[in-house]
Amino acid sequence: MTRFSFGSTKDIAPEGQMSLMEHLAELRMRIIRGGLAVVLGSILVIAFYDTVMGWLLKPYADLCRRQPPDYCGRSFDPETGKVLLFNSDPIEGLSTRLRIGFYGGIVLALPVLLWQLWKFIVPALHKTERGYTVGFVGSSVVLFATGGFIAFTTLERALEFLISWAGEDVDPLFQVQAYVRLVTLMVVAFGVGFTIPVLLVFLQLIGVLTPQVLLGAWRYAIVGTFFVAAAITPSGDPISLMALSVPMVVLYFVAILIGRFVQRRRRRAEA
Repeated sequence: MTRFSFGSTKDIAPEGQMSLMEHLAELRMRIIRGGLAVVLGSILVIAFYDTVMGWLLKPYADLCRRQPPDYCGRSFDPETGKVLLFNSDPIEGLSTRLRIGFYGGIVLALPVLLWQLWKFIVPALHKTERGYTVGFVGSSVVLFATGGFIAFTTLERALEFLISWAGEDVDPLFQVQAYVRLVTLMVVAFGVGFTIPVLLVFLQLIGVLTPQVLLGAWRYAIVGTFFVAAAITPSGDPISLMALSVPMVVLYFVAILIGRFVQRRRRRAEA
């Protein structure tokens, strides 16, 4: 049975566990490192703010270009082909710049954040389980990035759905903060949803769950996945819902296959 002792492998008490103060010191060090990574990433994003903002506006601009000139109302200039967002507060421009920098900093620092989290948890695992560090961190980053990419590619259809449901007599006039908030929530929702299978694999590694239990609950998992996808999808449109829930169901069964592989490997090692 695994004895959990979170924290660094150094300065461990004679009985093999860290004291409370050692846990807190280790946690503080991990938080500081992660915070510094976020700050550096935020500075980089703010330095290229105009480029990042143009990238965020691209789905809406593409939607407005392929629709009639009056489809996006005053939010789009047909002559220049540029999207026009508006500020309703004098400080909204500064707060939006800082918010985009912070969100972008988290995304850029995600590998460091996951690495610090995993290194804090690693001492609680068996020696063989510690070897999965690179795989867990790498797969989490790749899955989060994949989810964010899919969210970004479906954003144009999501905006079209939302604008169409507003009615023909409604003139779109989006605020900068509202648009940035929608894009950010979409990317985060898809990214987190795509990384849930990594958590399932981790729970199988430490013995909290087994592949048999997950496979036996596959019907409930599918229904729950659609409910979760509907709850965390900020746009609420059916296209985004399907784009998030279907890959989550596929990744659920992939997590079961990985758990079965690890389980068989352990049994052969024990034999």
